[in-house]
Amino acid sequence: MMRPGQPSQPACAGTTPTGHMRLFRVVPAGVIVGALLLSGCARFQAKPADKYVYVTAKQAFLRDRVAAVSNRTGTVANGDKLTVLERSRRFVRVKTAQGQIGWMDEKAVATQEVADAFERLGKTAAKSSAVGSATVRDEVYMHVAPGRDTERFFRLAEGDKLQMLARATLPKVAVGSPAAKRPVAKPAPVTGKVAEAKGVEAVTPPPPAMEDWWLVRDAQGHTGWIYSRMMDVEAPDTLVRYAEGQRIVGAYVLEHVNDPESGQLRDGKPDPDIPVYVTVLGPYKAGLPYDFDQVRVFSWNLKKHRYETAFRQKNIAGYLPLVVKPVVDPYSHAPNAAVPLPGFTYRVLAGEAPMPVPDAVTGVVTPGKLVEKTYRLEGNITRRIIAPGTQAPAEAHPVPEAVKDGKKKRRK
Repeated sequence: MMRPGQPSQPACAGTTPTGHMRLFRVVPAGVIVGALLLSGCARFQAKPADKYVYVTAKQAFLRDRVAAVSNRTGTVANGDKLTVLERSRRFVRVKTAQGQIGWMDEKAVATQEVADAFERLGKTAAKSSAVGSATVRDEVYMHVAPGRDTERFFRLAEGDKLQMLARATLPKVAVGSPAAKRPVAKPAPVTGKVAEAKGVEAVTPPPPAMEDWWLVRDAQGHTGWIYSRMMDVEAPDTLVRYAEGQRIVGAYVLEHVNDPESGQLRDGKPDPDIPVYVTVLGPYKAGLPYDFDQVRVFSWNLKKHRYETAFRQKNIAGYLPLVVKPVVDPYSHAPNAAVPLPGFTYRVLAGEAPMPVPDAVTGVVTPGKLVEKTYRLEGNITRRIIAPGTQAPAEAHPVPEAVKDGKKKRRK
């Protein structure tokens, strides 16, 4: 039989009515109520929010236990979102959207923070226009920032199409190499006043090896940085043979001409529709403070049925994007001056501006003053649009121009 004041049931598991009565005799009732509200019973505690990880491996298997011998309980692929159930050393127990549960190596997953960083990168670059197109050369990961040791997530397959958005260049560092972790002390090169004091010839330290990275966007809208040597800029084979040892940075169609006797094939059938291209090229060298140093227009010779160079400009410090659009000539009195014809616009470094230096952290090259140049294709002639009597602004040249009769040779 219950006594007056005795609770009908325990307030929480593990407590007794006698214990509560003793507690009430010593501690004020208000303090006890507050303590009970703060500690609470298990049934009143809020459920912790789910934690997620994302698969970075191309494909991985879930296993029923962490052991040398185990059974497969499921399969996951790159980008899959998994709910974390448990962690143990280097492994994580997860649950898929289909309800499959199992263990997998934590090296094959990315944290929520990494996924959020990629999402922010994608939103930032969403409004960026493509400056070129490329194809993935081999399977490669997208990184959240330029550099081999940065976080990675999405995995691209060989042959995937990419939109090129921006370039960055950084010193080359081999990931995981002993030299990268424990630099070996080398004798410093003798330079400046030290060389004069020792009476030896000053030695200029060699520049560090550089590597280029490109911010790209794939067909699914995923955005990230990839190593430039893991992709090929899209350019037709008919133009690559005319590259003269230069790297084609971008190839853009200006117009099409009809040549039934061209001999060109598409899908095994004759193709009389021949594109006319404007291309930008540069040397096979990473770490350049500009995107290209040469512009060439390839027109189609209807008599000889082949491409020919209709325009070329070399030794310039050019920057992407190159914009292709119809252009009119407001300064000409020719009959077709007001007719929009194929044209293109690009920018080069101004003559008084110093050569930019890549940012030491981001690797992004930010040029100073630029000169905008617009050209119009009139038949096989590429003509610059500039006001009559106006002197073209001076341009910077990566290689000093030849001096003739005490004056610099001007390029038009």
